[in-house]
Amino acid sequence: MFAKKAATALLLASLLVPSIGHAQTESGTKSGVQSADLILQNGAVYTVDRNRNWAEAVVIKGDTIVFVGSNEDAKAYAGAQTKVVDLKGKMVLPGFIDSHTHASKTTGMIYTVDLFDLETLDNYVQAVKEFKEKFPNEKAIQGRGWTNSVATGIGPRKETLDEVTKEIPIALTSDDGHSLWVNSKALEVAGITKSTANPEGGLIEHDPQTGEPSGTLREKAMDLVLKKIPALSVEQYMNGILEYQKLAAERGVTTARDPDMLRYPNVLEAYRKLSEQDKLNVRFRNAFTADPDKGPEQVQEFIKLREQIKGPHFQVNAVKIFMDGVVEGGTGYLEEPYMHKHTNGQLIWNPAVYNETAAALDKAGFQLHVHSIGDAATRITLDGFEYAEKKNGKRDARPSVVHLQLFNENDLQRFKQLGAVGIPQPFWFMKEAGFYEEIEVPYLGRERAEREYPMKSMINAGIIMASGSDYIVTQEFNPLIGIQQGITRIEEGKSDYQDIANPIERATLADMIASFTIDGAYSTYTEDITGSIEAGKKADIVVLERNLFTIPAEEINKTQILWTLFEGKEVYRSDSFK
Repeated sequence: MFAKKAATALLLASLLVPSIGHAQTESGTKSGVQSADLILQNGAVYTVDRNRNWAEAVVIKGDTIVFVGSNEDAKAYAGAQTKVVDLKGKMVLPGFIDSHTHASKTTGMIYTVDLFDLETLDNYVQAVKEFKEKFPNEKAIQGRGWTNSVATGIGPRKETLDEVTKEIPIALTSDDGHSLWVNSKALEVAGITKSTANPEGGLIEHDPQTGEPSGTLREKAMDLVLKKIPALSVEQYMNGILEYQKLAAERGVTTARDPDMLRYPNVLEAYRKLSEQDKLNVRFRNAFTADPDKGPEQVQEFIKLREQIKGPHFQVNAVKIFMDGVVEGGTGYLEEPYMHKHTNGQLIWNPAVYNETAAALDKAGFQLHVHSIGDAATRITLDGFEYAEKKNGKRDARPSVVHLQLFNENDLQRFKQLGAVGIPQPFWFMKEAGFYEEIEVPYLGRERAEREYPMKSMINAGIIMASGSDYIVTQEFNPLIGIQQGITRIEEGKSDYQDIANPIERATLADMIASFTIDGAYSTYTEDITGSIEAGKKADIVVLERNLFTIPAEEINKTQILWTLFEGKEVYRSDSFK
């Protein structure tokens, strides 16, 4: 059906470069119809509405879509000042929604050491040295992007960073955000010694021979250092968020959830100021990050802050909970032990405290947004959802579980019955070279590694799956890449069936588009204003150079985004879109 409708739409248009002009009418619009500001015509418009309808034209008045349908019917809205865009067969989609992205972390890419894609310890050290030379007066050096695969087991050593300096702290966050590599000065400033106990929910790695802290801190242990070194400023975070918006517009992202409110100083204030200054052109529905040491008593502060944030483009309607860590750090919480260390990983929250916190948040009307990597962590996460529902009564709560790397299929029906939303990262659906065989298989065993990241089975069970990038963990967050990976589940350039990651979980194109649009809107409580192209919704629009339903899946990530509208306003235009 989708292919038939797509073909019909394409027959009505040519494939030339679009041109923009004004509607030529002598008498204005038809009687009783108000003239529009903008008409998109001759498009392959995939509306992603309830019936997955296709259309030819979209009519926009101000920030709102007022008509979706045929070219002929759209003419009724054309007035002397109406701008008409002839799309000449180009595809139109709703603005993309990134249901889990660390937008504010773009700040670190600007003001700290960027280690992403450097790949070796020597390269990391060289980057830190260059940063120190460029900024000799810094009181601490921070950075992000080293990967666990360069130093498996206990992680990279403090001595390597001591070669750069022992005079000021160095604190480098891993690419996944769950480990911190530090020098001796950082350990000293934090008061971490051989006898320092692991904080609850954290792990201090030690040299197996001497017992001294080796230089890698996991999960909550990271805070021992991060709370002792200078934070980035409000102005720096504002600049980082503005830079993110530019990147988002180029990728067609118009709505996002950043879950880092209160986890890092000054992030919330940066968003608040940008909102007050009307500088946001992404619709943010963000999340506070809950502290496992504070439990339910922190909920009143969240309520107070939520009431102070009322901007249309910036609201906080969820609370993030880190239930566990990550597989590559050996801290994802598993039902069966890791193969390489014979522990089950790291549970960050005490289950009883989590249950009461979940219930308090649910009662206050917050959406639960839980990081869960391991199958045991997800089971405990669902226990909390169930506890909250029994204590408060059933409501339209939409609790969400982020990542879902390992999942026990016995929890499938409970997940559905609780109305939980899955937030996967399809960008990761592959057997990544240098990571899969080096970390996932040795740490998990091949059987578990081969059933990672379920998606299609959850969709088939009636579970809403709303995709997120987890940027900046995922450096390139273009949703078209995520859509392709969700369909193919294979690394770029590979074609052997054995290289497909958990092939039974391959989703359809329609599934994947929905996960980045209407299902993303559902996950952020914005489906009444965005997520599909329908009259009455905000004019969040993306124009693509090709119809995704008419090209091989392997070419989706090569498709160019030509034009992005946010609430009817142009926020990005490709140079090729004249």
